[in-house]
Amino acid sequence: MKFYQGKFKPQNPKKYRGDPTKIVYRSSWELSFMSYLDKSPDVVWWASEEMNIPYVSPIDGKRHRYFPDMIFQNRKGKTFMVEIKPHAQTREPQKKSRITKKYLNEVKTWGVNQAKWKSALAYCKKKDWEFKLITEEHLFGKKTR
Repeated sequence: MKFYQGKFKPQNPKKYRGDPTKIVYRSSWELSFMSYLDKSPDVVWWASEEMNIPYVSPIDGKRHRYFPDMIFQNRKGKTFMVEIKPHAQTREPQKKSRITKKYLNEVKTWGVNQAKWKSALAYCKKKDWEFKLITEEHLFGKKTR
């Protein structure tokens, strides 16, 4: 995954819910998905990090705010909340014979992501939305396992 960011300039700014001059992408994968949402005739409206969902972190036990990557509605009237992550971060880390800083970081990331996604799923259920995790496999058909 390339880690770069920038401002996204939509070709169809009227489809964007929020200020279309302040859309920021944080990876090439987000940029790719934003481009899809902006250009797809099946997408009625979309937003990026325009709302937050409270969650409690398992790391510090405190309340935090989770900003989902994207929210969009299709022509059928179905609304989706989307989180874009590397496939590796969507799976529980495998226990290692030796505990390393990398492994501890993976466990921390997994725990925080699980708390965020649990809150997102509950939020979506209340609103009759669908929560989706999107990885490089969805975006580019690449198998990473």
